[in-house]
Amino acid sequence: MAKNKFDLVPLLLLAALALAALPAIGSASSWATLTLAGLAMGLIIFIIASGLTLVFGLMDVLNFGHGVFIALGAFIATTVLGAMGGFTASPSLASNLLAVAAACAVGMAVAGAVGLLFERVLVRPVYGMHLKQILITMGGMIIGEELIKVIWGAQLIALPLPEGLRGALVLGGEVAVEKFRLLAVLAGLAVFVLLLWLLNRTKLGLLIRAGVQDREMVESLGYRIRRLFVGVFAGGSALAGLGGVMWGLYQQGVTPQIGAQVNTLIFIVIIIGGLGSTLGCFVGALLVGLMANYTGFLAPKVALFSNIGLMVAVLLWRPQGLYPVKSA
Repeated sequence: MAKNKFDLVPLLLLAALALAALPAIGSASSWATLTLAGLAMGLIIFIIASGLTLVFGLMDVLNFGHGVFIALGAFIATTVLGAMGGFTASPSLASNLLAVAAACAVGMAVAGAVGLLFERVLVRPVYGMHLKQILITMGGMIIGEELIKVIWGAQLIALPLPEGLRGALVLGGEVAVEKFRLLAVLAGLAVFVLLLWLLNRTKLGLLIRAGVQDREMVESLGYRIRRLFVGVFAGGSALAGLGGVMWGLYQQGVTPQIGAQVNTLIFIVIIIGGLGSTLGCFVGALLVGLMANYTGFLAPKVALFSNIGLMVAVLLWRPQGLYPVKSA
């Protein structure tokens, strides 16, 4: 009925931000270039944040150690792409994409496996205790960073783009779009569509959502909710690993602190979107990406604080975020 009507206002906010930046930037071609770059950045952030959104929205777990899975995915990419130098140096786009796909697959697998261990050792004993979750997962991230330093070292490792993904395409004669950003857009949209389909159109998604609402009832039907939730945690960790691969390629360099640095953006995104909302996370990530690119161009000195200002403005307007998760 009427209460299920889709709320278009947050999407209009996205359009309003883009249109408001046009007169400030002045040049239509520069605005279009910045907008496409911002959307691509936002979709990479969405991939990373979607894992944390799943874990919090479905399991009510505040995982401040999410950054370790991001860093793990990024460092795995340096190893895999380094071992596939023949593919990354090839002028063939197919070979380049195969190398990136392999890095993403291995990064997701390793991050997901480490996520299982992280959930079993650190998270499981503190279910339902948010303060303890924050403290113990932050400790887990610090330990994870130190282990990454032991394996890969503490210095920055270059992560150059494969040959075929370097450079930019020029659209309409003036609008430049980096090739890798187009790949990031496709990957982000694919993750978004897959998550919506999985959570809303499959039996697995139905069981997970039902388990959140009434765990005892679902278990009485013979389903093991704990296993489902552990699977959700591993899936969220794997998405962080995928996002880490994409973010490392986006930055073209990786440090052990990369996860902690991105963590701030992630929490801004999920707070703006509405804690636990996949659609809210998607819109929030796009807003953050656009804001970062516009302010970076117009006022670089305030770019670091622009997204915090955006979060404050959104929460003053909608204290529960753009698409708050309803319990009913």
